[in-house]
Amino acid sequence: MARAGQKVPPVRPAPGSDRFLSVDERIVIADGLRAGRSLRSIARESGRSPSTISREIARNRHPGSGDYRPYAAQDRAEARRPRPKTGKIAACPELHDLVQGMLDDRCSPEQISRRLRRDHPDRPELHVTHETIYQTLYLQGRGELRREIARALRTGRTVRKPRRTGDARQPRFTHPMLMISDRPAEVADRAVPGHWEGDLIIGGGGTSAIGTLVERTTRFVMLVHLPERHNAETVRDGLITTIGTLPELLRQSLTWDQGPEMGRHHEFSIATGMPVYFCDPHSPWQRGSNENTNGLLRQYFPKGANLSAHTADDLAAVAAQLNRRPRKTLDWDTPAERLTKLLAQAS
Repeated sequence: MARAGQKVPPVRPAPGSDRFLSVDERIVIADGLRAGRSLRSIARESGRSPSTISREIARNRHPGSGDYRPYAAQDRAEARRPRPKTGKIAACPELHDLVQGMLDDRCSPEQISRRLRRDHPDRPELHVTHETIYQTLYLQGRGELRREIARALRTGRTVRKPRRTGDARQPRFTHPMLMISDRPAEVADRAVPGHWEGDLIIGGGGTSAIGTLVERTTRFVMLVHLPERHNAETVRDGLITTIGTLPELLRQSLTWDQGPEMGRHHEFSIATGMPVYFCDPHSPWQRGSNENTNGLLRQYFPKGANLSAHTADDLAAVAAQLNRRPRKTLDWDTPAERLTKLLAQAS
């Protein structure tokens, strides 16, 4: 077996190989043609089908004279056969750098493929299918590239298993809640920007957390720094600080689950002017955009990790990277691009 970095020598099949014609079989073909025999007769003698003999003559006859020369035919066949061939990505340094840059931003192969076609419509040399990207990563998947594909591909749990039954859940808060059934229709159809979905991702041992916010229309992500605790008071203050950085256009509503961290939801609403709508118990699909985003965030913040180790600047960098990923649901725009367009239209 060739080592990494070495070229794999071309395969030279033994005479009589079922897959490739041998030089001896090509001599039989040449002798038969000189004797004026039919292709079927030559095929019977060589043990091959007539179509195989016909293709062999068409492919490997001399381009000038049209004669079939067995040794020259063997050389031409072997010249076409060496593997591995240089792939499209490896053959084009510019394409390689573009793909690698988007992988560094943790874009998926499909996101990379679609965005390259959209950004460079008149440059087919920069168009590559997502399957080609996958194959490049898998075929060269040694060392760092193997870790690269693990970072690029989406993995994780597909089903969220409830820990309690609906009957066992008691009302969470003393202050009345607005339920998701009370939410205006404009929120559900994503027609109006400024409606957010939120949740916490929890670190190892349940001792640390990060708040996550996703704008429903643009899928724009903001992360809430919770360096010490994630009780109702610190979550309230973190949300007020984060939401306070937004223009009024983008402060319409917030949808959350019934976690105890939202025990001060009414105080958050008073401070920001944003009503909080609560999902039904065990209904994560009612915050689908946020659930999807939390899955993406686990690439950066694995389960069991100490999330308090991350600074506010760390969270801002992660959010910025997510916001510049092209998204299929946005027709391959990025969340940042969609948000910029909305703000430009509003101004």
